[in-house]
Amino acid sequence: MPTQDSPQDSTRGSAGPRVAATWLDENFARLVEERGVPGATIAVLAGGEVVTAAGGVTSLATQVPVDAETVFQIGSITKIWTTTLVLQLVDDGLLDLDQPLLDHLPELVIGDMEAAKALTTRHLLTHTAGFEGDIFTDTGRGEDAIEKYVATLTDLPQVFAPGETFSYNNTGFVVLGRLVEVLRNKPFDEVLLERIAAPLGLERVSPSPYEAIRHRAATGHVPGEDEQPAPATTWALARSNAPAGSMLAMTPTDLLGFVRMHLDGGVAPDGTRVLGAGSVQAMRHREVDLPRLAGMGDAWGLGWELFDTPQGTVVAHDGGTIGQAAFLRVVPEAGVAIALLTNGGDVFGLFTDVVATLLTRLAGVELPGRLTPPADPQPVDVSRYLGRYADTIYDITVSQDGDGRVWLDRQPKDIHAEIGEKPIRFELVHLVDDSLITVEDHHGIHVVFAFLGSVATASGAEKAKYVHYGRVVARVE
Repeated sequence: MPTQDSPQDSTRGSAGPRVAATWLDENFARLVEERGVPGATIAVLAGGEVVTAAGGVTSLATQVPVDAETVFQIGSITKIWTTTLVLQLVDDGLLDLDQPLLDHLPELVIGDMEAAKALTTRHLLTHTAGFEGDIFTDTGRGEDAIEKYVATLTDLPQVFAPGETFSYNNTGFVVLGRLVEVLRNKPFDEVLLERIAAPLGLERVSPSPYEAIRHRAATGHVPGEDEQPAPATTWALARSNAPAGSMLAMTPTDLLGFVRMHLDGGVAPDGTRVLGAGSVQAMRHREVDLPRLAGMGDAWGLGWELFDTPQGTVVAHDGGTIGQAAFLRVVPEAGVAIALLTNGGDVFGLFTDVVATLLTRLAGVELPGRLTPPADPQPVDVSRYLGRYADTIYDITVSQDGDGRVWLDRQPKDIHAEIGEKPIRFELVHLVDDSLITVEDHHGIHVVFAFLGSVATASGAEKAKYVHYGRVVARVE
């Protein structure tokens, strides 16, 4: 059943909380079940009040019901917390976002040290650093896990020059976590609890399984042999990737307590300033535009993902770990925010059913629908897209058969192959400009591949330099 929490400093009265509470009471648990989601919980901020609801179970193995105090992992939404810690360094005069990163982090050694010399903290915050971003090396469970991780990056490939384009980058946020540790002289987890969770009074924020076990904690679920959700055998990813989102868990109410601080100009409910008002605005400022991609925003700020809608900008971030998925949408001008935390099943369907519906009802905002292939795709010359692309995670080959159909074959490598990811073949059709879209959906999403840049091959033909699906992968010919 939904519950309401009325913050003491609320001055905004409206029907929003009643609308949300009634709708959730009538629909949420049913939709969780219909979408085959083992368990989910949601918190909605509207009219200065927080409404929560829960449905399903923490694990199909234990059948413990999810309630409003159940903690779920928030995955990459952690990046907003890490960005907040970095901007606190700016507020305290310890950091300039446009100063060379090596001035503060001389220990950073990567494959292209000339590129490293050009790197700034802003590049990392906006996912424009240019080095490969999905390195998940496990360096143990000690407080030095992040420090040890950064020391392993000596051969990290540089895909493009810093600032050239956007490529979602987990590794960059681990480096930011190390920057926080160096300038605060404390472990990342300790800084996060001390400088965000404590002043905001967030009691169930859990930076590792050791804290989460104190609460009712959700287990992730992954597709089993029958493709139905089955409890994952691992609760968390490596501690080394904590600043990027490998471990942090909380309730959706805790998450909205953090968001509310951002909506209130960086001030906690008791009046404590947690983040400068200028830094709050800087995080939402449009820094880099994205090509047309699936499941990602139109632009990125400092940490925040930005969606353009006819009613204005929605700031957001999503996250995923082992069988858990988290969604956060915020409409600053309306004072509305929604956090949905799930542990498997058709999470994207549940997002559409619940989050998109409530944003329209509470803020009048209509989120763009998920991209789908056109009913009558237009033929285009795909010759510049064909060929091989590769990074340390995937080998990608784009080809065209005798019937003119375009195919993308993706072969997993490294940790993705080790955890059992299978090769996959997508048929692609033209979507718009230099973007192609998969004919069939993949885990509920039609993946979009954008082909960027231009490079001359050995034959003299001009070919696309990169294929971009949220991460940039370079041509290897």
